[in-house]
Amino acid sequence: QLQLVESGGGLVQPGGSLRLSCAASGFTLDYYVIGWFRQAPGKEREGVSCSSRSGGSTNYADSVKGRFTISRDNARNTVYLQMNSLKPEDTAVYYCAANLYYCSDYVHNYPYWGQGTQVTVSS
Repeated sequence: QLQLVESGGGLVQPGGSLRLSCAASGFTLDYYVIGWFRQAPGKEREGVSCSSRSGGSTNYADSVKGRFTISRDNARNTVYLQMNSLKPEDTAVYYCAANLYYCSDYVHNYPYWGQGTQVTVSS
């Protein structure tokens, strides 16, 4: 059974850092594009970052460029999202998602989703 499990969320002060992990089980991550999305209360789910299958190509939402870094360790079947210089507006539930084809900000292009991990940035 294909499963994605996020971890690493929590409460952090503005300017702090967190590293989220997305661990895959039941399938080999090498074949999948992985995206990170987030959803704040009352807002639509939005794309944050995406990694190609090899990790050689990545993209980021303008709001997180220069602060967030996506990486993947296919040997560990895990994708990471390093988040630095966090701001209160980064507060959201963060999800990882997988698809077989290409990076996209369109949530419906991703058939596989984790359960999400809460990130709260507050002093």
